[in-house]
Amino acid sequence: MAPKKQAGAAAAAPATPAKSATPAAPATPAAAPAAAPAKKTTTTTTTTTTTTTTATSKTAARTASTASGNLLVRLVDSYLATTPQSLKLIDAYLVFIMATGIIQFIYVFLVGTYPYNAFLAGFIASVGSFVLAANLRIQANPLNAAEFKVSPERAFADFAFSSVILYIFAINFVG
Repeated sequence: MAPKKQAGAAAAAPATPAKSATPAAPATPAAAPAAAPAKKTTTTTTTTTTTTTTATSKTAARTASTASGNLLVRLVDSYLATTPQSLKLIDAYLVFIMATGIIQFIYVFLVGTYPYNAFLAGFIASVGSFVLAANLRIQANPLNAAEFKVSPERAFADFAFSSVILYIFAINFVG
């Protein structure tokens, strides 16, 4: 068996010297790639550590997102279960008035303020309506009945009268 190994080694030996005999420099690049994988291993370890940190941050963000989502669901469920229908209607009006004011404000930035009095009248009417509706909500809330001692009907009458006065001033301001 030893002669077969020698014969195989002899066959391999002439091929090997022919490859390595061409330049002496290939032995040096062979040593350089051996050093390069060590650097890649270190880089991979650092990347793996960074990825693990990122994964941990993403997991924490998902947990916080789930907790805040759960909080939001509980808030909405509590609002729908405990808030009287009249206050829900006032809240819908408040959202509408706020959206109207935001749309007017965005319009001024996009298009311009050419009829400046019209913008001011509309925006001030939106803000004033929001304030009056917020006051109506506070006075109409049954939990605040001890503090205000005003019937919900009286609170609505005050709101309606104040709104008419506000809109008269807004129309006069337009010109």
